[in-house]
Parts: sequence; structure tokens; C-alpha cells
Amino acid sequence: MQYFTLNNGLKMPMVGLGTFMQSPEEAENSVLEALQCGYPMIDTANAYMNERGVGRAIKRSGVKREDIFLVTKLWCTEYENGDKAIDDTLARLGTDYLDLLFLHQPVGNFLEGYRALERAYKAGKIKAIGLSNFPLDRMELILNSCSIVPQVVQVEAHPYYPQGELKIFLEKLKMALMAWYPLGHGDRGLIEQEIFTDFAKKYNKTNAQIILRWHIQAGNIVIPGAKSKAHIEQNLDLFDFELSEEEMGEIERLNRNTRYYNMAIEDQERAFMGWDLDFNEQP
Repeated sequence: MQYFTLNNGLKMPMVGLGTFMQSPEEAENSVLEALQCGYPMIDTANAYMNERGVGRAIKRSGVKREDIFLVTKLWCTEYENGDKAIDDTLARLGTDYLDLLFLHQPVGNFLEGYRALERAYKAGKIKAIGLSNFPLDRMELILNSCSIVPQVVQVEAHPYYPQGELKIFLEKLKMALMAWYPLGHGDRGLIEQEIFTDFAKKYNKTNAQIILRWHIQAGNIVIPGAKSKAHIEQNLDLFDFELSEEEMGEIERLNRNTRYYNMAIEDQERAFMGWDLDFNEQP
């Protein structure tokens, strides 16, 4: 495993399991499988409605809590009641601390939500603070008012959308980029690009493994989702080969500045703030 040293000194694994779009039962099974085959990091969220399943898997796995980098996200309807929402999140996951907690969306009263994260950080309930899906202008609102600079930003990133401008910004603050949709939302057009097929044959890997290795060498933390044992194992098997500088450059030239998810902030505000979910009722 390789690690990214965050701006507060915390070492964060560069590969973890994502649980987006998994039911509580599916998340429990995939997380248990991942922990048993050596995954050091698990990513979930209030809004995935599977935190209880993740918590059960951690308990069943027998892996020590301190050996798991546990990540979740506070949903935007919870920001104004953040202190209680964080305690509820800890209870659902069956832990007394989180390694990283994100604000999930840049809508609602995110400044108040961030203040709740800062209080939790100072109280030792979370070890790192993150912003998920925040555009630069709203990120700067946080930076201009916060007492603790965030450690991680989670955004869509893949070879068609490598987030070059954002990464230059983050490097100045020593903030990490954590990529969701690291494989382009499963787009076969991306995954089956000839360049990945050629490199996969050269290194005896899959096309997906080549893309994930590109992320790691580019400094991106990745959380590919998987349910089958084979895919879970493959997504971790990334550290016995290295792409050359020339090969990295060839992949970078695939950049199309194209996103798979592109909803305007105004539309997010209307959609997400209308969610009426009781996260504690998840099975």
C-alpha cells in the first residue's frame, strides 16, 4: 500500500473500497470481503443509507479499528444540526471516531456544517476533514472562514477528466484529491481504450488496474466500488508494477475535460435539500 501524508500529518491509504449504490446487505458483504483481503480503507456516506451495514462488517471482520481508515460523509440536510448528526453517524458505524468526514454537497448551510466538523475534529471525533463535490468558489468560502484547513477534497476524476486545475490549487494547500468515478462510471468506451488494453497486456493486468495505477502515480486517492471477490481483489492488486513517465503522459493526453456527472449548483440545491431521509432508520 502507498499512503498520502495529509496536511495535518495523518497518513491516508491511496486505495479503498467505495460503497456507493450498495444496499446495507451488499455493503456488509463487500466491506467484509475487502477487509479480509487486506483493504486499509472503506468509504461510505449518510446518503448511501448503508452505514449500519458497513459497521456490521467492520465488527464481523475482526480487523482492529485502528487498522481501518474509515471515511463517511455528512449529508447537506444535516449541516445545521451537525453535532448531533456526527454522533448519530458514529453510532450507526459502531465507532467512537472517524478517520475522515466530508461535507457531502456544497449546498444548504455548508458553513455551519463545516463549523460542526471543526468542533468534532477538535474533540477527537474525526481525524481529518474533507469537502466532497465543492467547486472552487464555494471551497474558497470555506477557506476564508475556517480555522482548520481541510485535508481532502473528493471529486469526480478519471482520465477523461483529470482535474488538472483543481490539483494545482490543492497542491498549494497540501490537500489530497480523492477520486470518485475513478474508472469513469464504468464507461466501457473509456476502460476499453486501446492504450489501456496495450498496457494491460504489457504488465499482465486488467485495463481497470492500469487506470487505477495511473491515478495512484498521479497522486490521486481512489475508492473503486466492487461487489464480487474477484473485482475487490483486482482493485487492490496495483503495487507490483509501475507505469513509465512516457506511459503516464500518453494517458494524460486522453483528457477530454468531460464529466459524467454535471448538475448545476442551483439544481443540486433544489434536489438535495428536498430529501427527507431518516438516516437512523436504515437497516
